Amino acid sequence: MTQKLLIFQSLWAMERRHTDGFERTLDENIAMISEAGFDGISAHYTNRGDVVALNEAIRGSGLKIEGGCFPRFVDDLRLPLELAAEFPVSHLNLQPDIRPRRIDACLPLLDGWMRLAEDAGIPVFIETHRDRMTADLFFTLDLLDQRPDLPLPADLSHFLVGREFAFPVDEENHALIRRILGNTQAFHGRVASPEQVQIEISFPHHRPWVDLFIEWWEYGFRHWRSRSAEDAELIFTCELGPKPYAITGRDGNDSTDRWAEALALRQLVRELWAAAA
Repeated sequence: MTQKLLIFQSLWAMERRHTDGFERTLDENIAMISEAGFDGISAHYTNRGDVVALNEAIRGSGLKIEGGCFPRFVDDLRLPLELAAEFPVSHLNLQPDIRPRRIDACLPLLDGWMRLAEDAGIPVFIETHRDRMTADLFFTLDLLDQRPDLPLPADLSHFLVGREFAFPVDEENHALIRRILGNTQAFHGRVASPEQVQIEISFPHHRPWVDLFIEWWEYGFRHWRSRSAEDAELIFTCELGPKPYAITGRDGNDSTDRWAEALALRQLVRELWAAAA
């Protein structure tokens, strides 16, 4: 068996939030994602009714699921784990919805979540994300000092905009990002600049930032491949979010077609994976 790259599409990123008020149904979004050839979806695993409806919608499609959850306490993870046991996921993507100022306040929570995950036999990864426990790059690196095996889904856009790296990014900052990538077990994909968490990848003047993320993702792929089992699967989720993540024009609507950009991002990532083989 060989290692595989699976590319998911975020259901949140399927929201239009257009001024015309039209939103596709869940079934319509699932059909778009499936017909486009994505391997799975990313969706919240925090409400039983929503999870049941989601699994009914994807039945027969072959799509896999990354489940998202946002616990504040250890026991908050129990319901997502119960749902994931009943309705299987590739992994649970955990955003710790707390903002401690001290590392020692985080460790009992991380240890509790990892213990519950191990008992349930379900992979749980701690996402790097603004306004969460992992909001700050340095704080997250301090967490890794204390818990070197902590599994992360890396959304590097949050660190770039949070730290406002100067361009060109210097070796010191590259090394910090590479340390995050050394613990990365999955990816959430968008391209940021130091000032904006999500920029249009199709705009030529944004190419320097696209190239930066290509460099980081390719390193992350190579590192993951070097330490993962021969039959392991790496999940990369295209997550080009709706406004206010997406930059909008005077009319209040997206400046680009985010679905078209998600397809372009998927192709770029496939090429990176092939290059990292």
